[in-house]
Amino acid sequence: MRFLLYTHSLVSDWNHGNAHFLRGVMRDLVARGHEAIALEPEDGWSRRNLLAERGPLAVERFRRDFPGLVSRTYGPDFDHQAALHEADVVIVHEWTEPGLVARIGRARRDGGRFTLFFHDTHHRAVSQQRAIADLILQDYDGILAFGETLRQRYLDAGWGRLVFTWHEAADDRLFRPLPDVEKTGDLVWIGNWGDDERTAELHAFLIKPVAELGIDGTVCGVRYPEEAQTALRGAGLRYRGWIANADVPMAFAQHQATVHIPRRPYVESLPGIPTIRMFEALACGIPLVSAPWDDVEGLFRPGDFLFARSGGEMTTLLRQVLFDRAMANALAASGLETIRARHTCRHRVDELLAILANHGSARVTDQLASREAAQ
Repeated sequence: MRFLLYTHSLVSDWNHGNAHFLRGVMRDLVARGHEAIALEPEDGWSRRNLLAERGPLAVERFRRDFPGLVSRTYGPDFDHQAALHEADVVIVHEWTEPGLVARIGRARRDGGRFTLFFHDTHHRAVSQQRAIADLILQDYDGILAFGETLRQRYLDAGWGRLVFTWHEAADDRLFRPLPDVEKTGDLVWIGNWGDDERTAELHAFLIKPVAELGIDGTVCGVRYPEEAQTALRGAGLRYRGWIANADVPMAFAQHQATVHIPRRPYVESLPGIPTIRMFEALACGIPLVSAPWDDVEGLFRPGDFLFARSGGEMTTLLRQVLFDRAMANALAASGLETIRARHTCRHRVDELLAILANHGSARVTDQLASREAAQ
């Protein structure tokens, strides 16, 4: 089948975690014999910022790191109707411009034979409710929400006919342990500063514990203002800026431990949704200590990582992980086992195909049935 994915960007992962997940999903679809094409705006915010910060070579890295993936840009004159006509499944990410969201829905309503899903991987449903409420989604066959609480938000608001929970996950073709890499640092944090959505948490669960422990640490990410960089330096943390997602497994492998610090809107309003970095870190077999969030869906098992309920407890737990290798190894093994059993992009493609088999258009269900019969 031909999958068409409207995304903010596949090429750029600058402050754009959804690119991580879509790359993994597309790679698995291609490995199964499907065709997967991403469409992204030619002037997308993430792509534009990556070019401004790192230049054209950063975009070219995508071609080298993911040679089997296809992403095409669209501008005002792009023929969306022709692209949709050739597609079997169309997935539209919620960062897509609202007018285009509505236009794609009309194409489905006006005789399009493709199955059409809207994909939400953000917190605007609670932080900017009007923006989501104003989207025209009644012509979509379903909504893919990256957490059960977000699914319930769509259902309660009447924003979709069928809403499915479709968590993000790790692309374990990329994110895997690298046991032969030498450890050169104690702690690595990979994440973006954001819009003051976790400023206090980063101070409490990263900067202060590192300073108190006097350990070696590295921070990778974007949008860190000067005052944040000053605070990092004051704690003894090295700030490296943007890191290509393909380089992240090596960064994890070079350090003894990492932390997970979710953004405040998820903790307060959308419990049960970790950042994709948590899946990726555990897939790399690195011990992880997390700031508080509520795993209401039971995504993980006790012992996959450690929960720190306060900054002081983060300091205590990091000390234990860094100086008790048996504990660290047990955490790494348990977290990796859970990812491999439940949370890879292969698992999410299985889930997507199951949804399509039950709720896809006739064009899709017939093709899936034919593939099943041929196996």
